[in-house]
Amino acid sequence: MDAYFRPTSLPDALDLMAQHRPQPLAGGTDLYPWMTGAEVWGPRPALNWLDISGLAALRGVSATRIGALATWTEVADAALPPAFRALQQAARQVGGRQVQNRGTVLGNLCNASPAADGVPPLLLLDAEVELASAAGTRRIPLSQFILHNRRTARAPEEIAVALHMPAQPDAQSRFEKLGARKQLVISIAMAAGLARWDGARIAQVRVAIGACSPVARRLLGLEAALLGATHEEAARIIARVPLPELSPIADVRGSAEYRAAAAREVIARAVLA
Repeated sequence: MDAYFRPTSLPDALDLMAQHRPQPLAGGTDLYPWMTGAEVWGPRPALNWLDISGLAALRGVSATRIGALATWTEVADAALPPAFRALQQAARQVGGRQVQNRGTVLGNLCNASPAADGVPPLLLLDAEVELASAAGTRRIPLSQFILHNRRTARAPEEIAVALHMPAQPDAQSRFEKLGARKQLVISIAMAAGLARWDGARIAQVRVAIGACSPVARRLLGLEAALLGATHEEAARIIARVPLPELSPIADVRGSAEYRAAAAREVIARAVLA
């Protein structure tokens, strides 16, 4: 039976989740295509929703916590350390201005699209997802939260309430997205990179890639190969080192071969620009 709940507090919301198992709803920017595009998104969902948009406890943006209701615009405009630059760049390229004002960063993760722009930058930050239920809370690394295309580790009675990030290195990150245009487009390939240099050599590096496998991934083998490299050496490594984490698909936006080549280019731009 269709139902719509709008709790006034987080405890009330968790009780409703325990009793009725509705679908949490925040920004709702993916709701309309989900309900109208069954041939792409799957069967039309039941109208059984828990509107969490009025819960003040789920707001806020800082260098250690991003609440479930934090919008892309709020993240883009926040005073955050240089390591968050990739996330803020992604925030300015998600949809158009209306989507950025309404859509939430955590909702982007819960939607679990392989092309979710927020995932690679947050993987660089070692983000953890906080999940809450009437029985308590737990945290799970983002790398373990998104399991596959449109599938996460959130249990039916849980709400994803926040992202948590540990202290970050004093290094600037960068986000690179390849699409037919800058906004209002699904990524063909995207990468986020963070590099700290000691003189002419890389002292610390993190690299994550999206839209080239069912789940965005950190490229740990590439990271290890890049440590200690100069700029020129790093460019050669990125061009040649095997990237077993990638399994690009072919679709209307590009062939698998094109995605594999494009992935190396966006990685180079994210790490070396």
